[in-house]
Amino acid sequence: MTLQQLKYAICIAEEGKINLAAKKLFISQPSLTQAIRELEDDLGITIFTRTNRGVVLTAEGEEFLSYARQVEEQVGLLEEKYKGGKKRLRTFCVSCQHYSFAVQAFITLIRGSGADEYDFRLRETQTYEIIEDVASLKSQVGVLYLNGFNESVLSKVLKENDLQFTPLFTAKPHVFIGANNPLAKKGSVTLEELEPYPCLTFEQGEHNSFYFSEEIQPTHYAPKNIRVRDRATLFNCLVGLNGYTISSGVIDGELNWENIIAVPLAVNDYMQVGYVTHNRAELSPLAKQYIDLLIALTRDIK
Repeated sequence: MTLQQLKYAICIAEEGKINLAAKKLFISQPSLTQAIRELEDDLGITIFTRTNRGVVLTAEGEEFLSYARQVEEQVGLLEEKYKGGKKRLRTFCVSCQHYSFAVQAFITLIRGSGADEYDFRLRETQTYEIIEDVASLKSQVGVLYLNGFNESVLSKVLKENDLQFTPLFTAKPHVFIGANNPLAKKGSVTLEELEPYPCLTFEQGEHNSFYFSEEIQPTHYAPKNIRVRDRATLFNCLVGLNGYTISSGVIDGELNWENIIAVPLAVNDYMQVGYVTHNRAELSPLAKQYIDLLIALTRDIK
């Protein structure tokens, strides 16, 4: 097993296709395929399963990649410290549910990095993918929530993947609605009052169980449902269709639209929002800085 083979495997996992990885690595596809086969034979495991759409990591491949990424990171730090010369490209990735404070922390991190070159990634994605990203060390930090409804299921999944959840804050339920919505001036709203309006939720793909819902109260009856994948589309629908989504109520004034407001929801529930890290992985300085920013931005949320 060589460092070059580790880099090859990491690149294939990131690209999802061997031909794309070969182009990025500036080697031929047959040479890359042979290198991975030799690595698999040397380790006695199957890292990738080949499909007609590319390659996917096996369970043992995911575990292998989690260690490979740590090795690559440590080698990079050693080269930067002892070889001198040009500093290595700064990289960082976070996966999160659709929270503006997580985006604001990401922006602040980049602004303060002082790097001339970097490759930072922010994945606002589905709940299960957040867990998968951190488990495979594709992301060093994940951001999601637990509450009385989903905690037993999500905690089990986190434990199975050797992940740790650390709370940031506990929020009372709110709804995001447009400023011109007829309910916008109310001090609080009930689920019954929301029934005439479209309910917007984030689609969860293959893991569309209620337990992986990004919104609390996932089992409440809503006669009009719209499922979306990104925050901009959700906000457009909130305003254009007088819709609503159930949320933490935390809005960043700089990043969210002025005509979106949060109104308390009259239900006995809560959202404990926190960050997820891998128990076997040492956090990089950038990951630690990002977590510090999350803590600072959410310290006063009640």
